[in-house]
Amino acid sequence: MLTRRKLVTNAAALVASAAALRSFKSPARAEISVPMKVQRAGAAPLLLEIAERPTALPCFGGAKLPLWTFQDGSDFPVLRVRAGERFEAIVKNGLTRPGEHVTIHWHGLRIPNREDGVAYLTQDPIQPGTEGRYAFTPPDTGTYFFHTHCNSVEHFGRGLVGVLIVEGDEVAPSDHELVLLMKDWRLSPDKAFLPFTTDEGAAKAGTAGTVRAINGITKPVYAVPASANVRMRLLNVDPARISEIGIEGADAAIIAIDGNPCVPIKLDSWRLGPAQRLDILMRSPQAGATVKLIDYFSATPVVLAEFTAEGKPLRRDRFSAKPLKYGRARAADRKIAERVPFEFSATATGKAIADLAQAGIGLEIGSLCLSKRSFWAINKQAWSSSDNKMLGPPLAHLKKGNSYIFELKNLTPHAHPIHIHGHTFEVLTSSLRKILTHRADTVLLLPKERLEIAFVADNPGKWMFHCHILEHQETGMMGHFDVA
Repeated sequence: MLTRRKLVTNAAALVASAAALRSFKSPARAEISVPMKVQRAGAAPLLLEIAERPTALPCFGGAKLPLWTFQDGSDFPVLRVRAGERFEAIVKNGLTRPGEHVTIHWHGLRIPNREDGVAYLTQDPIQPGTEGRYAFTPPDTGTYFFHTHCNSVEHFGRGLVGVLIVEGDEVAPSDHELVLLMKDWRLSPDKAFLPFTTDEGAAKAGTAGTVRAINGITKPVYAVPASANVRMRLLNVDPARISEIGIEGADAAIIAIDGNPCVPIKLDSWRLGPAQRLDILMRSPQAGATVKLIDYFSATPVVLAEFTAEGKPLRRDRFSAKPLKYGRARAADRKIAERVPFEFSATATGKAIADLAQAGIGLEIGSLCLSKRSFWAINKQAWSSSDNKMLGPPLAHLKKGNSYIFELKNLTPHAHPIHIHGHTFEVLTSSLRKILTHRADTVLLLPKERLEIAFVADNPGKWMFHCHILEHQETGMMGHFDVA
């Protein structure tokens, strides 16, 4: 949601007054300094071979840790396809832990249900030593990502995420592009992985990481061309952290939310929860000046990354972000839309854990005492964390082609980024804040807030509906609805 940050920054740096030939040496579609291989993914089936690969990311301070990654030699793959281009992927499960099956969810894409990648709900899981295949044509342009959808807390914690970019939305091409993945890492003082989840964190706001990073680097510095339009694709792929994103030292505008084009919004600050994405167009300053990407959510603002302008100026016109081409998702007919209420709450067990944690009392819950670690619920129904086979009844039955307004009510003191599979929706109204109507696939539901979202149920199948704070998802705040 659009928010007003408390700190007022200086005006953007002046652009150079004289036109110049483009002399910046960095590629217009920039690769990243850690292994983030940019791959054209539409020509032939792409191989994703999930395996444990010991890796020393820059933010690890020299330590080599057992990451789980999709490809050898690429810590965070960036896949690019064109609008209307068929995408195929072969997924091999090379994990050696017995029973560590996988499926791949293509987050935010409105693709057929059979390709959505949820174990047991949409497909049989891919067991260790076996392979599966995905094939679809993305219907929308934008910035998306992909990840596994079972044991997600550990999989994200070990780095098992990738980016999928569907090209073709720009009317006026940008001069330079950066892909920026925000993700914390849970490291002990001796540079080993800490437990990826804790009961105290799962029952509250999530278990926080100890090392902040962008693309596996703590406060990276990127070179960008001077006086240029720079497109930043910013993805929050952290399991739990919520940030308040702002830019200091340059004019900037939000041009897409969760991959969905929007009327350009001057970026003051924007609350970005787990799984949410922003496409930001920034006018870089003159050569030698530095721009900062800031998180204002904490008591003391945190610099996440810096961008240093280099070379001759590429533009001298006044900055004005041009709208992207709009997507093909149908708008709901709000006059006839059926309203469906959803309440997000803590279970009695979750409330007890949170209360004990608040009092400074730790409590370890084992399988003997609690076979289903259910701390959260949707409409008083908690998803089983012990076995995804135990689906439970659907939270709602929707008729294909009809318009719906989901009324989301948060009964808890914590925020929840709520994600719907297979559809995008319009965020309409809030009981606590002024909403700028926009299309998204994940919405941050604030504590004690009531939100309304609207969409057309035009994609048949069984679709997941859950909080994307992954510990909340895996301890009950997940369900599904069907469209038929």
